[in-house]
Amino acid sequence: MMSLVADTHIWVWWASEPARLGAEMVEALDTVSPESPLLVPDICLWEVATLVSLNRLRPTIPLGQWLAQAAAPPLVRVVPIDAAIAAEVAALPAHFHRDPADRIIVATARVLGLPLLTADSRIRASGLVSVVGCGR
Repeated sequence: MMSLVADTHIWVWWASEPARLGAEMVEALDTVSPESPLLVPDICLWEVATLVSLNRLRPTIPLGQWLAQAAAPPLVRVVPIDAAIAAEVAALPAHFHRDPADRIIVATARVLGLPLLTADSRIRASGLVSVVGCGR
């Protein structure tokens, strides 16, 4: 099975609130293995930290510990922004998502040529990337 790229909310739900995931998403995530890890764009770690600082997300353990566990190999691999991903962000249409994190996440999936796990309706409707599941 191929690896999948996770949007921030899917990664958080998988790590902390799996009941929020729909059946299609659970089925896709059941394919995650050391050979086909879940790929998490590094901007997702920043998004989680920002949500915690705004009290919109409250992990049950210290944030640093949560991030280390949720991003731990072998089932997860954090994907850094590289030159190809940065260039792809710039190449995305101007009308697509102004949110820089969502642009980086979509660009990551596009550069890697992999499906994105997301429930984000704007990403799903954009047609810019293959998506899996609705998240609910």
